[in-house]
Amino acid sequence: MTTPPPPPRAWTTRRAARRPFDPPPERSGLHADAPLSRVTLWNGATAWLVVRHADQVALLRSKHLSADDTRPAYPAVSAAEDATRDHNRTFITMDGPAHAVRRRRFTGEFTPQRIAALRPRVEEIVDGLLDAMVRAGPPVDLVAAFAQAVPVKVICELLGVPYADRAFFQDANAVVVDTRSAPEAALAASRALTGYLGELIERKLRAPEDDLLSRLATDHLASGRTTREECAREARLLLAAGQETTASMIALGTCVLLQHPGELAVVREGGRERVEAAVEELLRYLSVTHMGRRRVALADIALHGHVIRAGDAVICANDLAGRDPEVFACPDRLDTRRPGVRRHLAFGEGPHQCLGQHLARLELQVAYPALFRRLPGLRLDGPVSRLPFATEKFVYGIRELPVVW
Repeated sequence: MTTPPPPPRAWTTRRAARRPFDPPPERSGLHADAPLSRVTLWNGATAWLVVRHADQVALLRSKHLSADDTRPAYPAVSAAEDATRDHNRTFITMDGPAHAVRRRRFTGEFTPQRIAALRPRVEEIVDGLLDAMVRAGPPVDLVAAFAQAVPVKVICELLGVPYADRAFFQDANAVVVDTRSAPEAALAASRALTGYLGELIERKLRAPEDDLLSRLATDHLASGRTTREECAREARLLLAAGQETTASMIALGTCVLLQHPGELAVVREGGRERVEAAVEELLRYLSVTHMGRRRVALADIALHGHVIRAGDAVICANDLAGRDPEVFACPDRLDTRRPGVRRHLAFGEGPHQCLGQHLARLELQVAYPALFRRLPGLRLDGPVSRLPFATEKFVYGIRELPVVW
């Protein structure tokens, strides 16, 4: 038996001022009271909000949800995303064979074994940035000096993008991922990024090096299996995804650990396994991809007394999945000794699970302990209440994190 759809509530990413690391307070209690509800989006459209961990796992593994953002009901995050989705279309917004074939171009680059081999170089990058911080002396903005710099340097080397160009692509990407951006500004920034990367790939085709973009150019573009435009779009995706989420996790995770000295000690003093477990707990606790996994139903789906109709928009709220009390005991508590924490959905689930998750994990596993071991007196230069948290971006984060030691 089905019941009428519940009245929609406004979708929001606003956090409580005193609880900036928790999901929006409007969504507290939904696990028990409304595991399936409706939300109103920025353009007046509605979407089903899926809250519970088990429901999200089942749906994201199912063939009854589509990631195709060309479908009319696809729940875009903002007017800026809506205006740029045709230009930015990549394998992450495709389904079935089209998704699998194009994703497969990159899977070999991000295997656990290949990423593990990068550890010495990631350690070098982290140590070099910490050396520079120490030379500069406090106070330092940890976001600019470390949290952003680590993943940007790593992904630039992996892709073969000049690190010297970082100001250009970081500024352009900041416009693309800001939900407040005017559509025309977001489209212009996106075109500038793909234009830059398209030219870079052409240079790689003429003079290949030992990097991912060179292999993409010589293995796929030269053979005619892809186009320059497709290569540039996918390069833009990898460049953006390879920095934004990890930078936010380094900054937010550092801020959280500074509020939890016992958990910080685990990260600073623990061996590799303890650090790995702590990273998983931070990924669960923070869930920086706070806009949810956005999909369109391909068939009618009965769930919790309601029916998600074919063609309806669906948002799987992975931040709420990480706070599901049926899966994680005392979910609002940070606990680096938590059992079973890798069940979190910070990297998604199913065929669209994050391609770069092993790289992100490696960077976090290296960055956190190195930071706290090198600077044991690290502390915030001011109260958490004064920090400028960024709720308007596709990825939740902190714009600046002033620290001293």
